[in-house]
Amino acid sequence: MPGCTASWPTAHATIMAELFYVIGASGAGKDSILNYARLNIRSEMAVAFAHRYITRPADAGGENHIALSEEEFSNRAQMGCFALQWYSHNKWYGIGVEINQWLAMGLHVVVNGSRAYLDVALRNYPNMIPVLVSVAPQKLRDRLVARGREERDEIEARVVQATALERTIQHPRLAKIDNDGVLADAGECLIKLIHDRNKCVCS
Repeated sequence: MPGCTASWPTAHATIMAELFYVIGASGAGKDSILNYARLNIRSEMAVAFAHRYITRPADAGGENHIALSEEEFSNRAQMGCFALQWYSHNKWYGIGVEINQWLAMGLHVVVNGSRAYLDVALRNYPNMIPVLVSVAPQKLRDRLVARGREERDEIEARVVQATALERTIQHPRLAKIDNDGVLADAGECLIKLIHDRNKCVCS
């Protein structure tokens, strides 16, 4: 079968394109911030938000992802259709190779990433900008309780894990978004980061 590459126009090729790799604990509000930015970003900004390919039903969760069976995912992985891929919570996640074409066109690219996969992603894209969405432990705990998906001990384990992982994330270009407050403030912070492309801390 032919590969999954294609030729694309390069109208924006003179722009220094950036890859923004957004990460955060479950319950930190990462999906909500990404959705806000996608819906509110200015039309003149050359940016594309990548959909994730996930082995879960299309109507599961709040993310607008592309649902694949495990067999479909495996086949695409073998054909080289993913620029990034990882396994988490019994599901496969992939970012399509189309992001490489978008970057080559000069488009900034925003992806919904994984904290556990960050080191591998940085090896593949050493110049990317990691964006950490953080939230205070008690706020995270409250959100997970309100979500109602896990038992209390599972929630506590998630809070402990999130706090520990945040302390280990270090990178010269790391940007942080504090999502303890109003969603629009955090969403505007992400939009500003994409526009300015500088390391920042937003709260």
